[in-house]
Amino acid sequence: MGLFTGLLTLPLAPVRGVAWIAERVHEEANREFADPVVIRQRLEEVQESRESGEITEEEAADLEEEYVRRLMEAGPPSGGLEV
Repeated sequence: MGLFTGLLTLPLAPVRGVAWIAERVHEEANREFADPVVIRQRLEEVQESRESGEITEEEAADLEEEYVRRLMEAGPPSGGLEV
């Protein structure tokens, strides 16, 4: 049955491959979205953009609010608190 099933489902292999890749990309995006280190880097980038005049105070405040919300949802970093 294994050989027969394998031959019958062979045309579906590209679909399964694409689905697997999509799952990996989704997992990585979620991991990066909630990674406290990445979020802190984004907050620093917002500060630098504000100081250089690339974005307005209002835009910076909106971005900071979003990043802080994501940071709070991510919870404390694993391994303890930073001092």
